[in-house]
Amino acid sequence: MSTEKRLDEIYEKSEIIHVNKQSRIIFFSDCHRGNNSWSDNFARNQNLFFAAMQYYYLEGYTYIEIGDGDELWENKKFPVIREAHDHVFWLLSKFYERNRLYMIYGNHDIMKKSASFNQKYLYFFHDNRLKANIPLFPGIKPYEGLILDFDNFDTKMLAVHGHQGQIFNDRLWWVNKFLVRNFWRRLELFGFKDPTGPGVNYEGREKNETNIIKWAEKNNIAVITGHSHRPFFPEKGKTLYFNDGSCVHPRSVTGIEIKDGTMALIKWSVKNRLDNSLFIGRDVLVGPQTFETLFEMGHLSTDTEQG
Repeated sequence: MSTEKRLDEIYEKSEIIHVNKQSRIIFFSDCHRGNNSWSDNFARNQNLFFAAMQYYYLEGYTYIEIGDGDELWENKKFPVIREAHDHVFWLLSKFYERNRLYMIYGNHDIMKKSASFNQKYLYFFHDNRLKANIPLFPGIKPYEGLILDFDNFDTKMLAVHGHQGQIFNDRLWWVNKFLVRNFWRRLELFGFKDPTGPGVNYEGREKNETNIIKWAEKNNIAVITGHSHRPFFPEKGKTLYFNDGSCVHPRSVTGIEIKDGTMALIKWSVKNRLDNSLFIGRDVLVGPQTFETLFEMGHLSTDTEQG
Protein backbone atom coordinates (compact mmCIF):
# COMPACT_ATOMS: atom_id res chain seq x y z
CA MET A 1 0.00 0.00 0.00
CA SER A 2 1.32 3.47 -0.89
CA THR A 3 2.34 6.13 1.62
CA GLU A 4 -0.67 8.21 0.54
CA LYS A 5 -3.16 5.43 1.20
CA ARG A 6 -1.54 4.51 4.50
CA LEU A 7 -1.66 8.11 5.73
CA ASP A 8 -5.28 8.42 4.60
CA GLU A 9 -6.07 5.24 6.55
CA ILE A 10 -4.32 6.46 9.71
CA TYR A 11 -5.83 9.94 9.57
CA GLU A 12 -9.36 8.52 9.37
CA LYS A 13 -8.97 6.45 12.54
CA SER A 14 -6.70 8.66 14.69
CA GLU A 15 -7.80 10.18 17.97
CA ILE A 16 -7.77 13.96 18.36
CA ILE A 17 -5.78 16.06 20.85
CA HIS A 18 -6.92 19.67 21.22
CA VAL A 19 -4.15 22.26 21.28
CA ASN A 20 -4.44 25.91 22.31
CA LYS A 21 -2.02 28.72 23.03
CA GLN A 22 -1.57 27.52 26.59
CA SER A 23 -0.58 24.00 25.51
CA ARG A 24 2.93 22.72 26.11
CA ILE A 25 4.00 19.62 24.16
CA ILE A 26 7.39 18.06 23.50
CA PHE A 27 7.87 15.61 20.63
CA PHE A 28 10.76 13.15 20.68
CA SER A 29 11.15 9.96 18.66
CA ASP A 30 13.62 7.26 17.75
CA CYS A 31 15.07 6.76 21.20
CA HIS A 32 15.69 3.09 20.32
CA ARG A 33 16.03 2.26 24.01
CA GLY A 34 17.96 -1.00 24.24
CA ASN A 35 19.63 -3.28 26.78
CA ASN A 36 22.52 -0.93 27.69
CA SER A 37 25.03 -3.05 25.76
CA TRP A 38 27.49 -1.78 23.16
CA SER A 39 24.77 -2.11 20.52
CA ASP A 40 22.34 0.09 22.49
CA ASN A 41 22.36 3.37 20.56
CA PHE A 42 20.30 5.10 23.26
CA ALA A 43 22.79 4.38 26.03
CA ARG A 44 25.22 7.16 25.10
CA ASN A 45 22.45 9.77 25.18
CA GLN A 46 20.34 8.49 28.05
CA ASN A 47 21.56 11.23 30.42
CA LEU A 48 20.74 13.92 27.85
CA PHE A 49 17.26 12.49 27.38
CA PHE A 50 16.64 12.15 31.12
CA ALA A 51 17.76 15.73 31.81
CA ALA A 52 15.54 17.04 29.01
CA MET A 53 12.55 15.07 30.25
CA GLN A 54 13.06 16.31 33.81
CA TYR A 55 12.88 19.85 32.46
CA TYR A 56 9.71 19.15 30.49
CA TYR A 57 8.08 17.37 33.41
CA LEU A 58 8.70 20.30 35.75
CA GLU A 59 7.57 22.80 33.11
CA GLY A 60 4.23 21.04 32.62
CA TYR A 61 4.74 19.65 29.12
CA THR A 62 2.89 16.70 27.62
CA TYR A 63 5.22 14.17 26.00
CA ILE A 64 4.31 12.65 22.64
CA GLU A 65 6.76 9.92 21.60
CA ILE A 66 6.52 9.53 17.81
CA GLY A 67 7.62 5.92 17.47
CA ASP A 68 10.67 3.69 17.88
CA GLY A 69 10.86 4.55 21.55
CA ASP A 70 12.08 1.02 22.29
CA GLU A 71 14.37 -1.15 20.18
CA LEU A 72 12.24 -4.26 19.87
CA TRP A 73 13.86 -5.52 16.69
CA GLU A 74 17.26 -6.09 18.26
CA ASN A 75 15.93 -7.10 21.67
CA LYS A 76 13.51 -9.97 22.21
CA LYS A 77 12.53 -9.09 25.76
CA PHE A 78 11.05 -5.73 26.73
CA PRO A 79 11.66 -6.28 30.49
CA VAL A 80 15.42 -6.21 29.80
CA ILE A 81 15.03 -2.77 28.16
CA ARG A 82 12.90 -1.45 31.02
CA GLU A 83 15.39 -2.65 33.61
CA ALA A 84 18.37 -1.26 31.68
CA HIS A 85 16.77 2.21 31.62
CA ASP A 86 14.78 2.00 34.83
CA HIS A 87 15.23 5.70 35.66
CA VAL A 88 13.87 6.76 32.25
CA PHE A 89 10.79 4.56 32.57
CA TRP A 90 10.22 5.84 36.10
CA LEU A 91 10.08 9.40 34.76
CA LEU A 92 7.87 8.42 31.83
CA SER A 93 5.49 6.77 34.29
CA LYS A 94 5.25 10.11 36.13
CA PHE A 95 4.13 11.79 32.90
CA TYR A 96 1.59 9.01 32.40
CA GLU A 97 0.20 9.34 35.94
CA ARG A 98 -0.64 12.95 35.11
CA ASN A 99 -2.18 12.17 31.72
CA ARG A 100 0.72 13.83 29.94
CA LEU A 101 2.09 10.89 27.92
CA TYR A 102 1.12 9.60 24.48
CA MET A 103 2.98 6.84 22.66
CA ILE A 104 2.94 6.33 18.91
CA TYR A 105 4.51 3.10 17.69
CA GLY A 106 7.00 2.94 14.84
CA ASN A 107 8.46 0.08 12.86
CA HIS A 108 11.01 -0.90 15.54
CA ASP A 109 8.38 -1.07 18.28
CA ILE A 110 5.38 -2.08 16.17
CA MET A 111 4.68 -4.81 18.73
CA LYS A 112 2.99 -2.07 20.79
CA LYS A 113 -0.01 -2.22 18.45
CA SER A 114 -0.84 -5.53 20.15
CA ALA A 115 -3.14 -5.21 23.17
CA SER A 116 -1.76 -8.46 24.59
CA PHE A 117 1.83 -7.14 24.38
CA ASN A 118 0.85 -3.94 26.20
CA GLN A 119 -1.04 -5.79 28.92
CA LYS A 120 1.90 -8.13 29.49
CA TYR A 121 4.76 -5.63 29.42
CA LEU A 122 3.58 -1.99 29.59
CA TYR A 123 0.78 -2.03 32.16
CA PHE A 124 3.00 -3.37 34.96
CA PHE A 125 6.51 -4.65 35.57
CA HIS A 126 7.71 -7.22 38.08
CA ASP A 127 9.97 -5.91 40.82
CA ASN A 128 12.23 -8.78 41.86
CA ARG A 129 13.28 -7.04 45.06
CA LEU A 130 9.71 -6.45 46.22
CA LYS A 131 8.44 -9.62 44.53
CA ALA A 132 5.42 -7.66 43.28
CA ASN A 133 3.97 -6.17 40.10
CA ILE A 134 4.45 -2.41 39.99
CA PRO A 135 2.32 -0.11 37.78
CA LEU A 136 4.16 1.26 34.76
CA PHE A 137 1.61 2.52 32.20
CA PRO A 138 -1.59 0.73 33.28
CA GLY A 139 -4.20 0.79 30.52
CA ILE A 140 -1.95 2.58 28.00
CA LYS A 141 -2.94 2.44 24.33
CA PRO A 142 -0.10 3.22 21.90
CA TYR A 143 -1.36 4.71 18.64
CA GLU A 144 -0.31 4.53 15.01
CA GLY A 145 -1.16 8.20 14.67
CA LEU A 146 -2.65 11.17 16.50
CA ILE A 147 -4.33 14.33 15.20
CA LEU A 148 -3.56 17.68 16.80
CA ASP A 149 -6.47 20.09 16.41
CA PHE A 150 -5.37 23.69 16.96
CA ASP A 151 -8.06 25.88 18.53
CA ASN A 152 -9.00 28.94 16.45
CA PHE A 153 -7.17 27.57 13.37
CA ASP A 154 -8.38 25.40 10.52
CA THR A 155 -5.06 23.57 10.32
CA LYS A 156 -4.77 20.08 11.77
CA MET A 157 -1.56 18.14 12.30
CA LEU A 158 -1.03 14.39 11.94
CA ALA A 159 1.64 12.90 14.19
CA VAL A 160 2.89 9.59 12.78
CA HIS A 161 6.20 7.77 12.89
CA GLY A 162 6.85 8.11 9.16
CA HIS A 163 7.69 4.60 7.96
CA GLN A 164 4.28 4.07 6.42
CA GLY A 165 4.42 2.98 2.79
CA GLN A 166 7.95 1.55 2.98
CA ILE A 167 7.29 -2.10 2.29
CA PHE A 168 10.05 -3.61 4.48
CA ASN A 169 9.39 -1.18 7.33
CA ASP A 170 5.62 -1.30 7.14
CA ARG A 171 3.82 -4.34 5.74
CA LEU A 172 6.85 -6.68 5.74
CA TRP A 173 8.51 -5.23 8.85
CA TRP A 174 9.14 -8.73 10.22
CA VAL A 175 11.71 -9.32 7.43
CA ASN A 176 13.80 -6.36 8.54
CA LYS A 177 13.33 -7.38 12.17
CA PHE A 178 14.75 -10.81 11.38
CA LEU A 179 17.80 -9.30 9.63
CA VAL A 180 18.47 -6.77 12.38
CA ARG A 181 18.06 -9.25 15.24
CA ASN A 182 19.97 -12.13 13.70
CA PHE A 183 22.59 -10.41 11.55
CA TRP A 184 23.18 -6.67 11.80
CA ARG A 185 22.97 -6.51 15.60
CA ARG A 186 26.04 -8.73 15.86
CA LEU A 187 27.94 -6.71 13.26
CA GLU A 188 27.13 -3.47 15.10
CA LEU A 189 29.31 -4.74 17.94
CA PHE A 190 32.25 -4.53 15.51
CA GLY A 191 31.40 -1.05 14.26
CA PHE A 192 29.30 -1.89 11.17
CA LYS A 193 26.11 0.08 10.54
CA ASP A 194 22.83 -1.55 9.52
CA PRO A 195 22.26 -0.48 5.87
CA THR A 196 18.51 -0.96 6.26
CA GLY A 197 18.30 1.71 8.96
CA PRO A 198 16.91 5.19 8.27
CA GLY A 199 20.08 6.88 9.49
CA VAL A 200 22.10 5.46 6.55
CA ASN A 201 19.47 4.63 3.92
CA TYR A 202 19.57 8.09 2.35
CA GLU A 203 17.76 7.31 -0.89
CA GLY A 204 14.91 5.58 0.93
CA ARG A 205 14.41 8.35 3.46
CA GLU A 206 14.41 11.08 0.79
CA LYS A 207 11.72 9.27 -1.20
CA ASN A 208 9.57 8.59 1.84
CA GLU A 209 9.82 12.15 3.16
CA THR A 210 8.87 13.48 -0.28
CA ASN A 211 5.80 11.23 -0.36
CA ILE A 212 4.74 12.45 3.09
CA ILE A 213 5.20 16.09 2.08
CA LYS A 214 3.11 15.52 -1.05
CA TRP A 215 0.33 14.05 1.10
CA ALA A 216 0.49 17.02 3.50
CA GLU A 217 0.28 19.49 0.62
CA LYS A 218 -2.55 17.65 -1.15
CA ASN A 219 -4.68 17.42 1.99
CA ASN A 220 -3.72 20.78 3.54
CA ILE A 221 -2.74 18.95 6.72
CA ALA A 222 0.45 19.48 8.70
CA VAL A 223 2.53 16.37 9.48
CA ILE A 224 5.11 15.70 12.17
CA THR A 225 7.20 12.53 11.98
CA GLY A 226 10.39 10.86 13.14
CA HIS A 227 11.87 7.75 11.49
CA SER A 228 14.46 9.35 9.18
CA HIS A 229 16.49 10.70 12.16
CA ARG A 230 16.77 13.95 10.20
CA PRO A 231 15.47 17.09 11.99
CA PHE A 232 13.36 19.27 9.72
CA PHE A 233 11.45 22.50 10.29
CA PRO A 234 9.71 24.25 7.38
CA GLU A 235 10.55 27.72 6.18
CA LYS A 236 7.81 30.33 6.36
CA GLY A 237 5.20 29.71 3.69
CA LYS A 238 6.33 26.16 2.93
CA THR A 239 4.42 22.91 3.37
CA LEU A 240 4.04 22.08 7.04
CA TYR A 241 6.21 18.99 7.30
CA PHE A 242 8.14 18.66 10.58
CA ASN A 243 10.60 16.00 11.71
CA ASP A 244 11.82 15.90 15.30
CA GLY A 245 15.05 14.07 14.41
CA SER A 246 16.05 11.44 16.95
CA CYS A 247 17.48 10.77 20.39
CA VAL A 248 20.45 8.82 19.00
CA HIS A 249 22.36 11.60 17.25
CA PRO A 250 26.05 11.65 18.19
CA ARG A 251 26.26 13.80 21.34
CA SER A 252 22.74 15.28 21.14
CA VAL A 253 19.00 14.66 21.10
CA THR A 254 16.61 16.75 19.03
CA GLY A 255 12.90 17.39 19.34
CA ILE A 256 10.10 19.80 18.55
CA GLU A 257 8.35 21.92 21.17
CA ILE A 258 4.93 23.49 21.22
CA LYS A 259 4.77 26.27 23.79
CA ASP A 260 2.60 29.37 24.24
CA GLY A 261 1.29 29.38 20.67
CA THR A 262 4.66 28.70 19.02
CA MET A 263 6.67 25.78 17.66
CA ALA A 264 10.46 25.33 17.69
CA LEU A 265 13.08 22.75 16.77
CA ILE A 266 15.38 22.22 19.74
CA LYS A 267 18.53 20.31 20.67
CA TRP A 268 19.87 19.09 24.02
CA SER A 269 23.61 18.46 24.36
CA VAL A 270 26.55 18.56 26.76
CA LYS A 271 28.04 22.05 27.05
CA ASN A 272 31.01 23.48 28.93
CA ARG A 273 31.29 26.59 31.07
CA LEU A 274 34.28 28.95 31.12
CA ASP A 275 35.70 27.01 34.07
CA ASN A 276 35.51 23.85 31.90
CA SER A 277 32.78 22.26 34.01
CA LEU A 278 30.16 20.42 31.98
CA PHE A 279 26.39 20.73 31.97
CA ILE A 280 23.44 19.63 29.85
CA GLY A 281 21.78 22.49 28.03
CA ARG A 282 19.07 23.28 25.48
CA ASP A 283 19.48 25.17 22.20
CA VAL A 284 16.80 26.42 19.85
CA LEU A 285 17.79 25.45 16.29
CA VAL A 286 14.82 26.94 14.44
CA GLY A 287 12.03 29.16 15.74
CA PRO A 288 10.10 29.74 17.76
CA GLN A 289 7.49 30.43 15.08
CA THR A 290 3.96 31.43 16.01
CA PHE A 291 0.97 29.36 14.94
CA GLU A 292 -0.20 32.34 12.87
CA THR A 293 3.07 32.40 10.91
CA LEU A 294 3.32 28.64 10.43
CA PHE A 295 -0.25 28.06 9.33
CA GLU A 296 0.12 30.23 6.25
CA MET A 297 0.41 27.18 4.04
CA GLY A 298 2.81 27.22 1.10
CA HIS A 299 4.22 24.84 -1.46
CA LEU A 300 6.24 21.64 -1.39
CA SER A 301 9.75 22.19 -0.05
CA THR A 302 12.41 19.58 0.70
CA ASP A 303 15.52 21.74 0.60
CA THR A 304 15.69 22.94 4.20
CA GLU A 305 17.54 20.67 6.62
CA GLN A 306 18.85 21.33 10.09
CA GLY A 307 21.16 19.05 12.05
